[in-house]
Amino acid sequence: MAKPDTMNRDEIAEDYKWDFSQIYPNWEAWEADMAVLDGLIDDYAALQGTLASGPEALVRASELSDDIGRLQFKLYRYPQLQRDVDTRNTEISGRFQRVTALFAKLGTAASWFTPELLEVGYGTVGEWLNSEPKLAPYRFPIEEAFRQAEHTLDADGERLMSYSSQFSGTPRTIYQELSTSDIDFPEVELSTGEKVKLSYGGYSRTLNTARNQADRQAAFEGHYETYAANRNTYAAIYNASLQRDWFGAQARNYSSTLEAALDGNNVPVDVYKTLVETVRGGTEPLQRYVKIRAKMLGLDSYHLYDGSLPLLEDDRVYPYDDVKDTVLESVAPLGEAYQQKMAALLNNRRLDVYENEGKRSGAYSAGVYGVGPYMLMNYNDTMDAVFTFAHEMGHSMHTELAYETQPFATASYTIFVAEVASTTNERFLLELLLSRTEDPKERFLLLQQAIDDIVGTFYTQVMFADYEWQAHQKVEQGQPITPDSLSEIYMGLLEDYYGDAVAKDELYRYTWTRIPHFFNSPYYVYQYATCFASSAQVYKAMTTGTAEEKAAATERYLDLLRSGGNDHPMEQLRKAGVDLSDPATIQAVVDQMSDLVDRLEVEAERIQSSS
Repeated sequence: MAKPDTMNRDEIAEDYKWDFSQIYPNWEAWEADMAVLDGLIDDYAALQGTLASGPEALVRASELSDDIGRLQFKLYRYPQLQRDVDTRNTEISGRFQRVTALFAKLGTAASWFTPELLEVGYGTVGEWLNSEPKLAPYRFPIEEAFRQAEHTLDADGERLMSYSSQFSGTPRTIYQELSTSDIDFPEVELSTGEKVKLSYGGYSRTLNTARNQADRQAAFEGHYETYAANRNTYAAIYNASLQRDWFGAQARNYSSTLEAALDGNNVPVDVYKTLVETVRGGTEPLQRYVKIRAKMLGLDSYHLYDGSLPLLEDDRVYPYDDVKDTVLESVAPLGEAYQQKMAALLNNRRLDVYENEGKRSGAYSAGVYGVGPYMLMNYNDTMDAVFTFAHEMGHSMHTELAYETQPFATASYTIFVAEVASTTNERFLLELLLSRTEDPKERFLLLQQAIDDIVGTFYTQVMFADYEWQAHQKVEQGQPITPDSLSEIYMGLLEDYYGDAVAKDELYRYTWTRIPHFFNSPYYVYQYATCFASSAQVYKAMTTGTAEEKAAATERYLDLLRSGGNDHPMEQLRKAGVDLSDPATIQAVVDQMSDLVDRLEVEAERIQSSS
């Protein structure tokens, strides 16, 4: 099936939309579990003061926490997923707010646990862990509490911090409402006569397909002017996020927001700094690629909005139903069991495929413990959408394997390892498509796709990480946060990363306004780059060497996916064969980019000589 012409969700076939009944059959069942959770929260609060009585009390608190956690997944996802496919539905948004309010109550009711656990002391708790088998699933999170003891407040302090939990999410909520429910994108008429609504999907598709630079410019200006018009509001929202992060860091005795953000995963600050510094020093292949693009596209002036266009004409479309089979075939090296699980997921109505009015932009995979992953896309039949599909399927399969292998307490994996699975699946897809063709044009386009993956997942995300770090340091140093100060940071980064390879359009200074991760999940995006470096190393191990070596590497990789969150993420990656503390791991991606650009030039010459 090709992409539907309609943006009306009711007119899209049911097979391409989520089935929410796998979570709850109706809102009445959801309401019933809301009441159950409310009661369990009271039960948990009543356990305060019992931990010192012995290991049985710790088991009781831990198992009740699991019961609460399982309910949280379902109660949160049921309205959240429905809100994301229609952000205009205020009734569902209201229900979602009720969930977050109840979770805030839980945060307060549970705030006693860690301080009380620390009061018991590791000597005693360690003996309990060794003597009570029922505590085995909780060993890692309990030991984590003691590792972070210096950043844990006393019971009164933790209770006070818990009161801010719902408020802390307010900047994110305001950003989402402004950027989805209330935003009004213009419509432009392209040189072809086609009229395009410059929603995220329409804008992205235009940049990917419009061969006329003036059309891309019009789409860029219409889309970005919509954000720029609200720059003062966006700056105020982002300032709230920055101030929140700095408050939390200081309250928990961290020297910086970066240290506070990384400590939860026990990631050294130097890993972040090394990543940024290594990539800043390795921008030459990026700039060389941009100059090649400008030359091949015949552009006197190259702009960032020219960066999504394939370098060769290609009118092929990639219908979703055809792509399903291709993506499934691409993961054959991971084994028949992996493929069977993916096939079941692809046919279970847990993918919401196409864009519709009111649907949030982008793509994601969201887990529901006890049910499985739900995957959102805005599939538009482009090659980029194909690789996005493979990317999100990697996340979904990571969730499937972790949920079926780990107990609830350690089932949720960290963001730090999450993107390994997604980018590894992209690499498998790329190699399958390359193996299917000897057509130099098609191979060139796929090679370009591989380079663009590095640009988007590695260079761009590190540039974003660089931006976040600089913005947070402004707050830490007491400097003002204004639209101009934030835009100056971003324009400086464009100069540092792209040099004279691109024209500096004034509107690009407001790019920070349209990056949801900045507002939703601070210090998140750097992990795209570390995961890209990790997946490159893992993929190489799985596809080179003897049959025995490849099989062993594949099993290590699957063990990584199965391990969920049962260890520190850098240790999980070390077990899979990756050491992110070594700058060479990051530099290898820069070198890979340089090699791919070399190969792209060779293929371009072959195409030119044969024409």
